[in-house]
Amino acid sequence: MQIDPSAPLLAFDTSTELLSVALWHQGQLRTHSGAGGAQASATLIPAAQALLADAGIGFAQLGAIVFGRGPGSFTGLRTACAVAQGLAYGATPAGLPVLAVDTLLAVAEDARHRHGAGRVVAAMDARMDEVYTCAYRYDAQRGQWHMDGELAVLAPEAVVVPAGWTLAGNARAAYGERIAPGAPALGAQPGAEALLRLAPALIAAGHLVPAAAALPLYIRDKVAKTTAEREAERAVRAAPSLG
Repeated sequence: MQIDPSAPLLAFDTSTELLSVALWHQGQLRTHSGAGGAQASATLIPAAQALLADAGIGFAQLGAIVFGRGPGSFTGLRTACAVAQGLAYGATPAGLPVLAVDTLLAVAEDARHRHGAGRVVAAMDARMDEVYTCAYRYDAQRGQWHMDGELAVLAPEAVVVPAGWTLAGNARAAYGERIAPGAPALGAQPGAEALLRLAPALIAAGHLVPAAAALPLYIRDKVAKTTAEREAERAVRAAPSLG
């Protein structure tokens, strides 16, 4: 699927505790940010409507809807996916195309845009004493990111940041030196602005899909751990090393 490169794009992310919405139209960027979490389902659509009204356009004039598909908050991802599908189906009789973007890729892009990082290990707090993580390399010549490995959910201590790479995301703030001690770290978020910067290359590469095919990305099978599982993990971390 392809669209007019000049068509407006609406993007939003609700994968964290921050709601982020952005509209790109005629060279202008309009943004909104606010509390996410449980509030996102009630405030996301009004925020999007306000941005479009300020630009003087409606949902039918959009070229596509872009959203952060995860990994991230289970409730937030379901909200983003449902809203993206609903808006896409409701905008026109044929429906709008949708672009689902990995949130860890958006973290890497935020780190590149704001701090110039080109080799990034993105790591976001996944709760339950774990982080979502993936490594990315930026090809400045082509203006594209490349995955270096696979998306994973790991204990903070299991995250490796090679020499010359940067840890980016909110994992260091959540877990301190438990994650990649000594490695350079940047605070970065998978915001809607980062999604819009990533969108042109992803659209050109053919990643637009019909609304029905826009699904959340989960990389954790269990939402919660039992008390016994938590206690067992704490015991392993507290055990003295035999090395």
